Amino acid sequence: LVAINPYDQLPIYGEEVIDAYSGQDMTDMEPHIFSVAEEAYRTMTREEKNQSIIISGESGSGKTVSAKFTMRYFAVVGGAAQKTSVEERVLASNPIMESIGNAKTTRNDNSSRFGKYIEIAFSQHYHIIGASMRTYLLEKSRVVFQAEDERNYHIFYQLCASGSLPEFKELSLTSAEDFLYTSLGENIFIE
Repeated sequence: LVAINPYDQLPIYGEEVIDAYSGQDMTDMEPHIFSVAEEAYRTMTREEKNQSIIISGESGSGKTVSAKFTMRYFAVVGGAAQKTSVEERVLASNPIMESIGNAKTTRNDNSSRFGKYIEIAFSQHYHIIGASMRTYLLEKSRVVFQAEDERNYHIFYQLCASGSLPEFKELSLTSAEDFLYTSLGENIFIE
């Protein structure tokens, strides 16, 4: 499946669309992230073997959104065994991961500079019972070097912006422009 970011909200990811793909053969349906998720889910239940879905693409292509839709699909068809869905808990960690692992690039203001491996655990009855996420920082050099018109990881700017809060006072944080490693891509001359 090749997914393209339409840069617009489309009505093709709701629960009625999930219901339309649930239990269907992938070859009978239009190409969709839900047909890929359905095929993996059905193969897992039929053959009782672990399945993998690899979501890959260029910056801004919608990989994170596709992963969210896949998890939502599993949460609906597999049913989360607990009141608080696993999908919500995994996705709740996303803003933290993005602040630590995303940066402004020339192509995308919120570009992921890390890879994620999300493992979803199912019960014997194929209900979601848990999940874990491992991350891999792909661009460690960004901490000490940014290309022209690019920035360091968001977390550094967020910390600087929070410097006046009582809990951060003792860190003596000032504006991000005052720090070498948060101003390299800003075309500022530094001696």
